[in-house]
Amino acid sequence: MNREFEIPMNMKTLYRYLIVAALMVAVSAPQHILAGNKDRSGQAGASELLINPWARSTGWGNAGMSRIRGLEAIWGNVAGTAFTKKTEAIFAHTNWLKGSDVNIFAFGFTQKVGESGALGLGIMSMNFGEIPITTPSYPDGGLGTFSPNLLNINMSYAKAFSNSIYAGFVLKLISESISDVSAQGVAIDAGIQYLTGADENIHFGITLKNIGPTMKFSGDGLSLRAFIPGQETQFTIEQRSEAFELPTQLVIGTAYDFLFPADYRFTLAGSFISNSFTNDQITVGGEFSLKDYVMLRAGYTYEEGIWSEIEEADKINVSKGLSAGLSVQVPLNKANGSSFAIDYSYRDTDHFSGNHTIGARISF
Repeated sequence: MNREFEIPMNMKTLYRYLIVAALMVAVSAPQHILAGNKDRSGQAGASELLINPWARSTGWGNAGMSRIRGLEAIWGNVAGTAFTKKTEAIFAHTNWLKGSDVNIFAFGFTQKVGESGALGLGIMSMNFGEIPITTPSYPDGGLGTFSPNLLNINMSYAKAFSNSIYAGFVLKLISESISDVSAQGVAIDAGIQYLTGADENIHFGITLKNIGPTMKFSGDGLSLRAFIPGQETQFTIEQRSEAFELPTQLVIGTAYDFLFPADYRFTLAGSFISNSFTNDQITVGGEFSLKDYVMLRAGYTYEEGIWSEIEEADKINVSKGLSAGLSVQVPLNKANGSSFAIDYSYRDTDHFSGNHTIGARISF
């Protein structure tokens, strides 16, 4: 993105100090945030926060978190939303673990504000279909159905502080519910991207995700009626739900664009993901672009136990690590840079037919 604006030297110095401070905070963050811990796997809640619902960035396994731009950056590295030229909107659908009848729907938009800022809104809904209601008296159902629903609403702001430095934050509203039990929470993300090189083709990024207070379930579903021995009156007993933490992540990434004549590009990217409640991950991926009309991408995510069989104890992730994707983009108006694109991604999994995501985007 070519931005023709200058920032006073003292402000540039301030921003450099802020970048250094952010890196120092990330490096010196508490051990329970930075160190992956498979022994704590399953102890965090709101794990849907770790699912990327967008097709373009999942096509290379989230390797491009230092280079991600536009609306999809609201999940990956929010600083990338500052690259929005004017307006971008995306609708995406994910067939999650195909064969499980779990569907993810995502919609959002980003809007440029002022000379160098961008506002964003992203909504993700995870639907599990209709599940039969069972009780000890009716183990085979027959009492109707219920439908769990997970909803995340993300609101973001990002800004280009110079031609090289971009930063932003996300406020997340989290809702998990069934008919008679629910939990609500809030979290924030913060991200920085740094762009350098003679052709602005070297990318660095860091983002800290899902920082927030614990969540706790409540509702009528946690209460029951019972008779206390010696009493004729029926009492309502409420069970207390244990609070749970959010799945904090630290993501550090880098990417390099190899630029060729005729507007061909190949990008090699990698990311290190430090998970607070499961294994750390390393992702490497590449994207080939033909004048931004056709883009092919692939990636691989490695973590401890990724090559083990699903029955083995060190295999705690259903993913096999491989990702691939395709985008076809058609210009609508070359004068203002508007375009329409279809994105698709596939993520390989064990014992299911993978995760399939398809999205439609429009930029104008």
